[in-house]
Amino acid sequence: MLAIEAEALRRTYTSRTGWLKPRRTETEAVRGVTFEVAPGELFGLLGPNGAGKTTTIKMLNTLLLPTSGTARVFGHDVARDPVAVRRRIGYVFGGDRGLYDRLSALDNLRYFAELYGVEPRAQKRRIAELLDLVGLVGREKERVEGYSRGMRQRLHIARGLLHHPDVLFLDEPSIGVDPVAARDLRRTVADLAAAGTTVLLTTHYMAEADELCGRIAVIAGGRIRALGTPESLKSRVRGRDVLEIEAYGVDEERLDRVRRLAGVRGASVEDRGTLQIVTVQTGRGSAELHGPVLAALDGVRIGRVTSREPSLEDAYIAIVEEATGATDGAVAGAPEDVNDGAVAGTQDDTTDRAVAGAPEGVAEELSV
Repeated sequence: MLAIEAEALRRTYTSRTGWLKPRRTETEAVRGVTFEVAPGELFGLLGPNGAGKTTTIKMLNTLLLPTSGTARVFGHDVARDPVAVRRRIGYVFGGDRGLYDRLSALDNLRYFAELYGVEPRAQKRRIAELLDLVGLVGREKERVEGYSRGMRQRLHIARGLLHHPDVLFLDEPSIGVDPVAARDLRRTVADLAAAGTTVLLTTHYMAEADELCGRIAVIAGGRIRALGTPESLKSRVRGRDVLEIEAYGVDEERLDRVRRLAGVRGASVEDRGTLQIVTVQTGRGSAELHGPVLAALDGVRIGRVTSREPSLEDAYIAIVEEATGATDGAVAGAPEDVNDGAVAGTQDDTTDRAVAGAPEGVAEELSV
């Protein structure tokens, strides 16, 4: 039996605008997503903001009802049998929500253990196991408000594991975490997968996905654009070289000049404070393109220029750029919170708010 099955999964948000003459608009955030995850697999779901990642996860963990299509967790349909699904899953999301700051970590875990229905006799042992797993032994009696971002994220993971879930959804767990804390989180996630827990991970950090995931699906515009192992995705750009240029003041016009050069397969720019990193993908052995690329960036301050082998990030960028070039973006005209979260006023707002892993009747208590 598969741990997760998504088949032709779709989600459409409905909103109303206007006062005198209300107008109903529909935005399709997820458009026929299909994939499978085996028991014990660490599966990555990658995509740009607004691509439909979080909406997909919320459908899989019963927080949102699919508009059409089917999704199952260990054979239980998320729409027809949500309670059975919640008993088998945990949900860990990035950010500061989901914990009580004025309580200690220990009191938080005791509280959520009660909500998750963990037997009182088993609570003490289970909490001790999880504190050891996430490296918070000795700090569990401190208030959460004094925790660092990394410590909070580790406590989130412990909370999501209290009821021994078979599947753990990790939605950008390392966002905003320093490199040391991110390394510790990766180690914890790897240990969970090694122990047999099925993990579905979303992240914007390609090195993290490359290190952890056995298979990866790339979603853009609400559709799966590529699915395979990290190596198979990287093989898509294996016949290319990557030119990285440190620069200051690159605008879209100059980047378009680079993209129009013969032999250039793709170009993107990333802001890192005042510094920009321009990444240019070219055909193999295209050293002769270095001059034209730098000429296209005329008027821009240039720093270090390096050439390297393509990485998973390069493959991801190529896949997303190809997809967005064909579809004009994730969902035309839709803001990020429409694609990756519920929209105020949508028709399912009041019925789709159960929290993954929580028993019936107490789910709202977890929306803290």
